[in-house]
Amino acid sequence: MTAITAQTLPAELHKAADIVTRLLTKMDEASVPEPSELPRWTRGHVLAHIAGISNAMARQLEFARRGETVELYDGGVEGRTKAIELAAGHSLQEHKESVETALARALSAFDALGPDDWEARISYRNGTVLDGGLALWRELVIHASDLGLGYGPETWSRPLCEHLFNFLEARVPETYKFVLQPTGLPQQVIGSGGTSIAITGMLTDIAAWLAGREPSLGSLRATAAADGVDLPELLPWPAAQPAAR
Repeated sequence: MTAITAQTLPAELHKAADIVTRLLTKMDEASVPEPSELPRWTRGHVLAHIAGISNAMARQLEFARRGETVELYDGGVEGRTKAIELAAGHSLQEHKESVETALARALSAFDALGPDDWEARISYRNGTVLDGGLALWRELVIHASDLGLGYGPETWSRPLCEHLFNFLEARVPETYKFVLQPTGLPQQVIGSGGTSIAITGMLTDIAAWLAGREPSLGSLRATAAADGVDLPELLPWPAAQPAAR
């Protein structure tokens, strides 16, 4: 397994941010209000959220460097939702400016960290700056795919997929144990229930399914006691706060 560390995470954040900015160049004005891959969200909603989470995580770091904590979003979940709805209908140029500004702010905050800063406490999940960086990495890569502009889950890297296996173990129902068997790679067990289900397929398809996204390669298969079964229902995404996406 390829572990992401404080030394390797900044490069991954820059790669993810570059993908988002490249996808912005593929959009025109008419594509902003079109449906995204997320139910009830347009591409404008996704872009508003990318800008929002980037600014929110930058603020977490800015406070952490002063030895302080602050809530992730002004006004909590309600404030987050209101901000997304207000910004979703912005023009493409407005979205470009807000997303690029927010990404630059977040990347600058992470690039400025010293070796000891990664363990500073933040309010997000009552965790550390490293936890915040991993969260932003997930958000940028997954929501880039949600834009539906040709960058689907099949493009996700092995380190991200393996990170998602661990992070999304919280989605395994308590009665199950999932034996993840990505094609050509070592298996990984998540969950601790008494009923084992083997999930086989391409690495990115397994990660996409765990993340609640449509597996783009169509390779998934579930078996229990050597018999084919339906893919099990997953628990909700492990939210940092109620109703978070």
